[in-house]
Amino acid sequence: MLREPAELHVDDQGCVELPLGLLAEAGITPGAKVVAFSDGDGRIVLRRAEDAITDLIERGML
Repeated sequence: MLREPAELHVDDQGCVELPLGLLAEAGITPGAKVVAFSDGDGRIVLRRAEDAITDLIERGML
């Protein structure tokens, strides 16, 4: 499902604030640990840490 995009700003420190609604839609709660990685071509992916670890275990990489 495609959601309405949120235009964000990267500050001088490289920080970005994500709207709570966007986080809620992704199932990420305030204080959650996330893993970030580049998916190339201008994309950055955020995953809940527990989901990223589960994916690695299922792929036999851990």
